[in-house]
Amino acid sequence: MKPIGDPITPSGMAALKERYHHLLGTERPEIVEIVSWAAGNGDRSENGDYLYGRKRMREIDRELSHLSRRMKKLRVVDPSEQPDQSRVFFGATVELADENDNRKTVTLVGDDEQDAGNGRIGWNSPMAKALRGASIGDLRTVRLPTGLKEWEVLAISYD
Repeated sequence: MKPIGDPITPSGMAALKERYHHLLGTERPEIVEIVSWAAGNGDRSENGDYLYGRKRMREIDRELSHLSRRMKKLRVVDPSEQPDQSRVFFGATVELADENDNRKTVTLVGDDEQDAGNGRIGWNSPMAKALRGASIGDLRTVRLPTGLKEWEVLAISYD
């Protein structure tokens, strides 16, 4: 049975909440003030502050709505509480080597907090799916846009 909610680390959820509260408590009130001031200046059809402010307010409201829906669907998972730390599960930091002994370290995180440039790959990415359940010494094949690539699991840690 699939667990309810997409996984996210505690720090990932904190970042989403921080963004939500910043938009709601800081940015949106500033834009509302600008729009109110601009609306009082007369002709709204050629008032750049008014037009930009309304556009920005719609963007903020859309992002607030998105963040609210996402946070309701997420399930906070603390990687340090993983009972079987000898295998790759959510939150694992995994050291890998390909067939040419090129090494790479990745951490499996929630899709909302992925940052491939910093080695943080989303839980539902092809690489993460291939690594799930792996142990040290296992070979895993990942389908990439350039074709299949095989990786060996060298180390697993949960920070």
